Parts: sequence; structure tokens; C-alpha cells
Amino acid sequence: MADVKKYETDIAIIGSGGAGMAAGIEARDAGASAIAFEKATDLGGAAIISGGGCCMVGTPLQKEMGIEDNPDLAFSEWIKWGGPGADVVWARYYIEHTLHDLYHWAEKQGVKWVDMKPQEGNSVMRWTRPERSGLGLMTNLIKSFRDKGGEIVNNTEITKIKMDGDRAVGFEGVNSETGEKVDVSCKTVVVTTGGFNSNIDMVLEARPEFKEYKVMEGSGRGSTGSGHKLVTEVGGYLTHMENVWFYVYATPDYLDPGQKRGLVCRHIPGYVWVNQQGKRFHNEALSGGNSASPAMLAQTPPHAWAIVDKEMKSTLEIADPYYREGDQIVREKVEELLANSPFIKSANTLEGLAKEIDVDPTTFIGEIERYNKACEQGLDNEPDFGKPLKLSKPFDTAPYYAIQFFPLARKNFGGIKTDIQCRVLNKHFEPIEGLYAAGEACGMAGGHINGRAGLEGTMLGPSIFSGRVAGGWASNKAGFGAGFVGKPNRP
Repeated sequence: MADVKKYETDIAIIGSGGAGMAAGIEARDAGASAIAFEKATDLGGAAIISGGGCCMVGTPLQKEMGIEDNPDLAFSEWIKWGGPGADVVWARYYIEHTLHDLYHWAEKQGVKWVDMKPQEGNSVMRWTRPERSGLGLMTNLIKSFRDKGGEIVNNTEITKIKMDGDRAVGFEGVNSETGEKVDVSCKTVVVTTGGFNSNIDMVLEARPEFKEYKVMEGSGRGSTGSGHKLVTEVGGYLTHMENVWFYVYATPDYLDPGQKRGLVCRHIPGYVWVNQQGKRFHNEALSGGNSASPAMLAQTPPHAWAIVDKEMKSTLEIADPYYREGDQIVREKVEELLANSPFIKSANTLEGLAKEIDVDPTTFIGEIERYNKACEQGLDNEPDFGKPLKLSKPFDTAPYYAIQFFPLARKNFGGIKTDIQCRVLNKHFEPIEGLYAAGEACGMAGGHINGRAGLEGTMLGPSIFSGRVAGGWASNKAGFGAGFVGKPNRP
């Protein structure tokens, strides 16, 4: 019989991403002991490979830039974008707490907020980026948790939540390296296992109409829906699971043995997209899940070729750890991808590129020439789709590249249903005693805070915030602290 390693703690957390680390910090600040268990070798979950942006309202950075903003305006835009499926209580709760309980709180953990950028659906800039993006954010949160006395155990897959009657009292798991069994006893359990977009079977179960498309896995490698399974086995309720957020600026990871994962391609603003008929079909500056995804899925077949020239590729970033050293892009590995991926074609002429991607050369070259002419004329926007040309240039420097883009499942806007204290609810919407959940496992917060669409920054921000809420109330239930209180920012 395999050895069993036993752990005992006040708060036991499953997952070491943004929500998990926020929950752990909150627990330690309340005086509770806390251990986080991570199934991967590397810590940080999906958050550590993200852009790191959080949607925040009334911040010092906004004020420095002369941006007038308030929670009422942000709330109205959130609900308009997310539709009737958005959880209005959680949305309001999050927005009002972003200044003090996310922006300033993160600064106290060592995070430095450095810049902002506009995002679709927002009338003002709210998407706020930390120094070194998601890597910088999570490095500081992990360090803060450990500095406060928190413990992280990696390479540990949790397989079962332990119940004593109707109360969660711990969980069981196994060390993936040694095979040693793990038995955890605690006063409260916090589930922060992330989404399920690295489990294509769960994605297609939630969205069966996508079975006819090539859809890639695109979240953190540990985002396999394991927490959803753990919670439903003890009576937890899942909601809005069909609200999957797709990106379409991604190409298959040719190094993935299973040929399921995709690579998000960022920072090539001057590129254009063409369909298999060789025609542009969209304003490429609108690349979000609410605009670009429907446009691409309407094409026949539903993919696109992103056209890039030699100069443009110099800013291309691949959002995957293989292509980075810390927060720096390894250009040699990007070149390796461009040279070796069967989903990326290149040629020294536009005619040659048209042949490589099997599109009609006359149509394709006509599209590029019209775009080039708009750039050369110094127009603010190209006439076909209104794309802003401020960051664009003519396609005039060989070699030329075509990167094949497919839909990629990136974020989950549905998941484990919780109340405003992050207590997991059963099918009767009653809390399961001792069991809490936060982050993308809960559709970022509560089960469906965003509704059917997110403003960007409304994924990571609510995940961290709901982690704090879960950690505070899990600690209170365990006999530590007054629960999560926070400080709202109200106009």
C-alpha cells in the first residue's frame, strides 16, 4: 500500500493561481494557517501566463491620465456588454471594490501598476496592467503568501473532497511525481482550480455547436475542469457553462504532442486577416471575443490567415512560457515557430504567399494593395472596415508571412455557483458548509459575473478579488477574522 502524507491546516486551498494566492493571503492576514495545493510543477495557474490586466475604476493611474470614471458608469457598461446573464450583484460588488481592495491591496503585496490601454465596450480606459504583466503580478502574490507564512505544495492532484456529513473537512490527492497519496484535513476548503478550457471535451460538451470547427485549448495547462468535477461530486451546482470566451488570434502549437493547444499571438497591430477566399472580412483592431470571434466563425471555412511582413514580425509576442524568459520574449524561439510551424507560411513575394496559402492571388493582392494605398495616403482609417492606421504600415518588406488563426477557448464565464461570501451552493441554492470557491472555476466570481461577454480585465480582476472574499469568509468560518469587509469606492 502506498504511503500517505498527511497535512493539517485551518484553510486548505486547491490551486495556486490568482484566486488561490489571494485567498491564501487573506487567510494569513486573518490569522489562519493556510496551505495551497497545486497539481502542476510550476505555480501561478493561468494568471501567470496572462497579460495581467485588471478592469479597475477610479484609480490613481486613471486620475494621472485625466480620466473621469466612477462605479456607476463602469457598472452600466459592464451590464450592457455582458447582457442579461451577468450577475448584477457580483458585478456591482467587484466594481465598487476595485480601487481599495484590488489596486491598493495589490500594491501592498508588491505589485506595481504601470499602464492602461483601451478595450472594447469601455467608454474610458480601465484595463490596467501590472509591471511584467501576469508574471509580475503572480510572482508578487506568491511571494507575499509565502512571506506571510503560507505554504504551497506542488505536483499534487486533488481527487476527492472529504465530507463529514454535510460539511467539507478536507480532501484527498496524489503526488504526481512519487505516487504518494495525500490526505488533507482542514476547517474549510477553498476551490480555485481555474476553468476548463484546456479540456476540449468539456468545451465541446458546453458548446456542442463547435464540434464542426477546429477549436484549440488555450488556457493555463492546469485548467482542465478538475475543480468542477470535485465540487459536483459533493453536490455543488454549475451554472452558465455555455458562456465560453473564444479568442481568434491564435495558431496551433505545433510542438504539442496531442495537437490540441493553441498559441495566442499578440502585438502585431499592423497585420491584416484574410479568409480562404483571400478577402479581408473584419476590422482587425477589434480583436476581442465579442467582435472578432463571430466575424471569423462566419467565414467558410472558419479560420483566417494573419498577414505579416518582416518588420511587423519583430513585435510579435507568443503568450506561452516556452517563448519567454521571465517577462522577456525569446526572439529566437519566435523565429523557430515562424520557420517550423506547418500552420505558418512564408514567401518572398505576395504572389508567392497567395500560392502558399491557396487563395486567389488577384483577390488577395488587391486587398493588400488597397490597404497599402490607405497607409501611403496617411489616412486615419482604412476605408473598407474602418481599421485605425496609426500603428500600421504598408506591406513592403519581404519575407511575408501568413499565420493561420483558429478559434481558441480562452476563458470561462460560467462555473461553480457561489453566494456573495463565495460559499459553494447546491442545486437548491443553499451553501455547502465549509466549502468555498473563487476565480475562473466560478466564472471568475459567483458563477457568472460577466454574463455572455467580458470587457477584458473582467476575468483576472474578479478572480483575484473573489479569492480575497473566499479567503476572508473561509477564515471566519474557521474561527479567524471578521470575514471579508473591504472598502467600497462609491460616487
